Amino acid sequence: MKWIAVAILVVIVPYTFLTLHYRKPGPAFRPYEDMKNRANTLRLLSAGYQRITLEAMRPALPGGNALAAPTAPAAAGVPGSLKSTLVDAPSLPAEILSVTAASATSAAAAYPIQFTCTLPDNKRQLAGAELYVRPDEIVITPTFEPITGGLLARTRENVILLTVPGGTLKPGRYHVTIAGQQSSRAWTLQVH
Repeated sequence: MKWIAVAILVVIVPYTFLTLHYRKPGPAFRPYEDMKNRANTLRLLSAGYQRITLEAMRPALPGGNALAAPTAPAAAGVPGSLKSTLVDAPSLPAEILSVTAASATSAAAAYPIQFTCTLPDNKRQLAGAELYVRPDEIVITPTFEPITGGLLARTRENVILLTVPGGTLKPGRYHVTIAGQQSSRAWTLQVH
C-alpha cells in the first residue's frame, strides 16, 4: 500500500507544479463561445463595422435635454448590412418610444443617450448595449436578457441611459439608429 501512496505522490506533485507554472492566465478556452466571438468580430471588421460595448443603466431620475436632436422613426430591427454580418441576432426591445440625445458633441467628450423602450413581456431585464460604428453610420442595439425563476419586471416600459465613452467617435457626421424589434428611432449626430 505504501508503494501506491508513493507512486501517487511522485505523479501528483510534479503534475501540480507543471500545471500551475505553465497554465494560461485568464479564463479557460470555451470552444463554442470563443469561436463564435472570433467569427463575429472577423465578419464585423470585413463589413467595415467596429463594435463597442456601452455602459447601460436605468437612471433613478430620468432627465431631459432641452437641446435634444429631433428624432424620426426608422425601419424596425437591425439594418440589413449589419444583420447579415452578426452571428446571433441581438435580443432587442419591442419598440423604441422616444430618444433624448444631443445633435452635436465633441469627440473627446462622453456622449449620453437616454431613451424609452417597451419590452415584449415582463420577463426581461437590461443586459447592456452594443454600438456598431461605420464611417457615417452608428447602430445601437440595446439587449435584454431573460429573468430567471418566477420573477417579473414591474413594467414593460423602461428608461435606459447609455454613455458613449469620450474618444470613441471620430469627428464627422453620423446617422444614428437605436434598433427595436417593431420600431426604431434615428437622428443625425455631428461630432466635432
